[in-house]
Amino acid sequence: MTISVSFRMGLCWFLLSFLFHSLYAHNDFFTSIGQMTDLLYTEKDLVTSLKEYIRQEENRLEQVKEWADKLDSLTNTATQDPEGFLGHPVNAFKLMKRLNSEWGDLESLVLKDTTNGFISNLTMQRQFFPTEEDQTGAAKALLRLQDTYQLSANTISNGDLPGVVHKSRMTVADCFELGKIAYSEADYYHTELWMAQALTQLDEGEESTIEKVTVMDYLNYAIYQQGELERALELTKRMLKLDPLPERKKYEKLCRGEGVKLTPRRQSRLFCRYFDNNRNPRLLLAPVKQEDEWDRPRIVRYHDIISDSEITTVKELAKPRLRRATISNPVTGVLETAPYRITTVHDPNTGKTDHCPLQSLQEVRDQKINQRIEDVTDLEMDTAEELQVANYGVGGQYEPHFDFGRKDEPDAFKELGTGNRIATWLFYMSDVSAGGATVFPDVGAAVWPKKGTAVFWYNLFASGEGDYSTRHAACPVLVGNKWVSNKWIHERGQEFRRPCAMSEME
Repeated sequence: MTISVSFRMGLCWFLLSFLFHSLYAHNDFFTSIGQMTDLLYTEKDLVTSLKEYIRQEENRLEQVKEWADKLDSLTNTATQDPEGFLGHPVNAFKLMKRLNSEWGDLESLVLKDTTNGFISNLTMQRQFFPTEEDQTGAAKALLRLQDTYQLSANTISNGDLPGVVHKSRMTVADCFELGKIAYSEADYYHTELWMAQALTQLDEGEESTIEKVTVMDYLNYAIYQQGELERALELTKRMLKLDPLPERKKYEKLCRGEGVKLTPRRQSRLFCRYFDNNRNPRLLLAPVKQEDEWDRPRIVRYHDIISDSEITTVKELAKPRLRRATISNPVTGVLETAPYRITTVHDPNTGKTDHCPLQSLQEVRDQKINQRIEDVTDLEMDTAEELQVANYGVGGQYEPHFDFGRKDEPDAFKELGTGNRIATWLFYMSDVSAGGATVFPDVGAAVWPKKGTAVFWYNLFASGEGDYSTRHAACPVLVGNKWVSNKWIHERGQEFRRPCAMSEME
């Protein structure tokens, strides 16, 4: 009876404690020093757990090293006179024993997982971690203090505040992050201050994973937005000296068919196949022709995936409503005519969106196209954006961009309520006499238009993180006429079709 009462009391305290922490975890940490104090102890506990994990790993690796050193000496001796060495029966026996038993023990040691304790502790504590909102709130508070007390970015970065006891210096990464938060709020004044501070610290020799060109890119844009064109121009010239082959040059080389970075070894791993997507009933008797175009990121092309009659119908229905393409401003969300996107798109809701709603065309064959994309990709189409039809004339292009919303674009696709763009499906509805490739400057990939085909790639890793290697562009059409239509597929509805991964880059 005593055990039962104790158990119930313990369970009660656990539930009360969990409820308290759950409520507490949703508070704004940055508004209370008292709440942030608890976070210091949480972090200290995690450091202790991390050091224990490192100790176990070092011990494991030391055992592996001792084994390797012993075997290195033994095999060097044995291979000098193999027959003489194995002529000794003990040596022959020990060789059999090592390969049959001891190497297996070593394999177990190498594969031994020592992360359980640390990962369990980290997972448990993570529910009480600050959120993205807390980090942004703390950053804004720092910017308010900077303005109120007229503190320079350098003063704050060096920790030279009046009355401080525990002086703390900001790294390049800290300054860069503060500048990015200001940038995401369209606060170009503070963006300039903190990107300039990050650049100063880099110039002074501080080591960082943040590249100068990246910092200068933000700084240049912030200065330009404040109307200081001459300063922006000078900074651009400095950027060009640091990076003699900026993205624009890479993009143009790929458009000309130069600079493709696929080595023969990687090329040998790309194949063509008949694909039925794990015996999908609609593809069993008529599998699609799938061709690997690129390995990282994986880009695949599907041949004969849309018929000439379907292409004709889509084009004819789109032509009467073609207009100059627009893009969504990443800061304001307002649709603007894009100076770098020279194309026309079909849109029955002119002024509201730059999409060509497939469903609004009210054609049975269009529903079949949707179903076909779903069958091939195994992704839900109900939450996808409507099909967009684009026509590129001579000189028509779309400069380098991402299809997915980045972390500094928190409101991207918010109004759709379907999450980020997980993948892109792009139909080529015409051949192009010259030019018009789809290129990926960061990885050196180029995909050329071929009527009746479609290419597909994931914009997000399975973890939900954006794959920045998917930054792509549509090259100018040199000769001819280019018709494409694309389908942007969103995260919602894919939870069981493409489960999340634990690793950020999976």
